[in-house]
Amino acid sequence: MKNSKIALVVIIAVLIAVYFLFDLGQYFNIEYFKSQQAEIEAYYRANPLLTIALFFILYIAVTGLSLPGAAIMTLMAGAIFGLFAGTIIVSFASTLGATIAFLASRYLLRDSIQRQFGDKLKTINEGIEKDGAFYLFTLRLVPAFPFFVINLLMGLTPIRTITYFWVSQLGMLAGTVVFVNAGTQIAQIESLSGILSPALLLSFVLLGFFPLIAKKIINMVQTKKVLKGYPKPATFDRNLVVIGGGSAGLVTAYIAAAVKAKVTLIEKHKMGGDCLNTGCVPSKALIRSARFIAQQKRATELGMKSASVDFDFSGVMARVQRVIKTIEPHDSVARYRELGVDVIEGEAKITSPYTVEVNGQTLTTRNIVIATGARPFVPPLPGLDEVGYLTSDNIWALREQPERLVVLGGGPIGCELAQSFARLGTHVIQVELTERLMGREDPDVSAVVMARFKAEGIDLRTGHQAKAFCIENGEKILICDHEGEAVRIPFDQVLIALGRAANITGFGLEELGVTVNQTVTVNALLQTNFPNIFAAGDVAGPYQFTHAAAHQAWYAAVNSLFSGFKSFKVDYRVIPWATFTDPEVARVGLNETEAKEKGVEYEVTTYGIDDLDRAITDEEAHGFIKVLTVPGKDRILGVTIVGEHAGELIAEYVTAMKHGLGLNKILGTIHIYPTMAEANKYVAGNWKRAHAPQKLLRWVERFHTWRRGA
Repeated sequence: MKNSKIALVVIIAVLIAVYFLFDLGQYFNIEYFKSQQAEIEAYYRANPLLTIALFFILYIAVTGLSLPGAAIMTLMAGAIFGLFAGTIIVSFASTLGATIAFLASRYLLRDSIQRQFGDKLKTINEGIEKDGAFYLFTLRLVPAFPFFVINLLMGLTPIRTITYFWVSQLGMLAGTVVFVNAGTQIAQIESLSGILSPALLLSFVLLGFFPLIAKKIINMVQTKKVLKGYPKPATFDRNLVVIGGGSAGLVTAYIAAAVKAKVTLIEKHKMGGDCLNTGCVPSKALIRSARFIAQQKRATELGMKSASVDFDFSGVMARVQRVIKTIEPHDSVARYRELGVDVIEGEAKITSPYTVEVNGQTLTTRNIVIATGARPFVPPLPGLDEVGYLTSDNIWALREQPERLVVLGGGPIGCELAQSFARLGTHVIQVELTERLMGREDPDVSAVVMARFKAEGIDLRTGHQAKAFCIENGEKILICDHEGEAVRIPFDQVLIALGRAANITGFGLEELGVTVNQTVTVNALLQTNFPNIFAAGDVAGPYQFTHAAAHQAWYAAVNSLFSGFKSFKVDYRVIPWATFTDPEVARVGLNETEAKEKGVEYEVTTYGIDDLDRAITDEEAHGFIKVLTVPGKDRILGVTIVGEHAGELIAEYVTAMKHGLGLNKILGTIHIYPTMAEANKYVAGNWKRAHAPQKLLRWVERFHTWRRGA
């Protein structure tokens, strides 16, 4: 394929060179045609079909090679063939030529451009796939846009060839008719400026807006259709009602209040949502206590003879609750009321696109944001209710430490809690369906975490599928399938950690007809099928992280409050996350597994943290940084960090990817010595050494040899 591309480039280059070297452009001007018009018309009368064929082929060649002359040929078509025949000939010839240029651009350039700039072009690609016909039609209607540029650029996009062909033909038709008609009066034309008068250009520009206006009208019609049957109040009590007081809901309400909108936040349970009460905060508090216990066991590594910790499980869990209480005021009703948010504690029910009922009263609102979060997913396994189970919601109520804990699931929640309970002294059996933990990460990442878990005494049962629970002789048993054999695992408590399910029922979505499919279905603006009802956070997906929910909240707030004036599509290009096991695992962008699945070409640069001075002094010399870059370039596609403080170290790469900075910029940044952050500089240095200009260095070596007089 490479040779065929080279051959095609050579052919195109030769043809273009011939055009300019032999000054063929002299034959594509009005004066020359006028001088030869009588002879050409006589030849046409004598050989009509041959003349049409030659003209048709020549027109295709000119437009296909993006050569100047198409406008003059269009005038010639009117003069030679007349308005009707000329329009038909030019319409099909110009479309075929444009499509050839389009296909050449696609064949020669699209793959390499998409590989190098795929992440930056993602939004454009999605827009073209959805509304490419509208965009192309608009561009074709306006002659101010050079058509050869449109041909080349559209070839880089995913628009279908057949769509490109018919939209181009339809879009260029108006301009073709104008030019062909002008050609029938060519005797009165001295230059192209005589045709493209300012008034005509303005008419074309206004015509170009037609598809966009039409799209707006269609959207308005669809909106009216969806909202038909729901009486719109003459006035509204509020600009916005937010349902759910978790991360997405709190940030949405805060932003609305900050821009002086009247906003009501409704929470039926606890302010702060899962993150504060059952997720991020309690789990990190437990991880810290468990980590302290694990560290004292390593006293000899720090030059001490021994160390010990005296604790009881109930005290550790009481500390977890104390931490929650300490942070709680940040998300409290009182604080948000001080910020200008009308907070109502109660159970909301959406009764129409404009009304929400809570505590017996009906609130009218221009917009609604659904931020109801998610809950632990509990599978319908036989016997599970009989044995009883824990989830990330209720495990924090434990005060008696289980001797044997089965953790069902090998994702982030399961891994964090499995390691914490094991460090507290519980015998943990972690059961995972697949062959490794943390399946979203690369295999080498999983291997590091699993090795640490095994070293700390966690009984890993990968490749085990949970089938049922039962109680035998007073003992709880989990029955698993492992390679076709039944495996029985006795336990005292079981923690279900198999992901989370969006809260989409119980508050009126079903009755209203809001589209749901495991999560609330939203578009790029976070709108549901009702244009004034939005959703953000875990209930909308696709990410179930607190920081992702807060990120979406900005878009939900701005798009709902300023709809009709300005809207923003959610930017998911740079979403980082971390799993707070020991070692920590943090990632942003692509890893190798995802890059291979998506067919993205990449290079890998790694740095072993075991070589880092600060890691050595802290007895934390383990883990690695792995950076994926565009082949031959320092542009970052993704980063995975495994090691101490990985969640902190990843921030430098998040900034770099967000603002288009490459590894060279990180290498050129001063990092304090000795810090863990130096690892980021060293991995950039590894990339630089691998891409050193060897030929230039050989010449430099000769230069230095000459300077020595050797």
